Amino acid sequence: MAEIATIARPYAEALFKASSADLSGTAAWLDQVAAIAGNPQLKAFADNPKASADQVIGVISGVAGTQLPAAATNFLATVLENGRFAALPEIAKQFRALANAKSGSSDAVVQSAFPIGAAELAQLGTTLEKRFGRKLQLTVQQDPSLIGGIRVVVGDEVLDTSVKARLEQMKVALSA
Repeated sequence: MAEIATIARPYAEALFKASSADLSGTAAWLDQVAAIAGNPQLKAFADNPKASADQVIGVISGVAGTQLPAAATNFLATVLENGRFAALPEIAKQFRALANAKSGSSDAVVQSAFPIGAAELAQLGTTLEKRFGRKLQLTVQQDPSLIGGIRVVVGDEVLDTSVKARLEQMKVALSA
């Protein structure tokens, strides 16, 4: 959706400039708020003209389970006043891209059939950083359909060493 991306860009850039002292803290609350904002019921509530910005922020704080920082409530109030609540997930995505560009790192999603421990994840992170040639911020997702192994997605690059991928390769080789 190019339109949402266009709407989200100025908000992400403004938030990035305003929070340059604490990018990781801002990214943490922004990711949490964006995940909450993705809920269709909350979107409908936020779009309701009878719901005030304070009510929507209160619901988000309640779902988050913690009091949002002052910067978060001010940012949310601005987004809500301008009717841009639906753009929050895209704002978070663009903010993360700006923060990654500044730090010279990338987001990486590691999909695994089984849970990965902290020590294994640290070792895997070191290996993947060498493989991709840049610092990575790993996020782990469990996907039992992989059967075994891992699948790593960094931007538009994919490293798939899963059993599922190998079985697909064998299937193609045998049917050719």
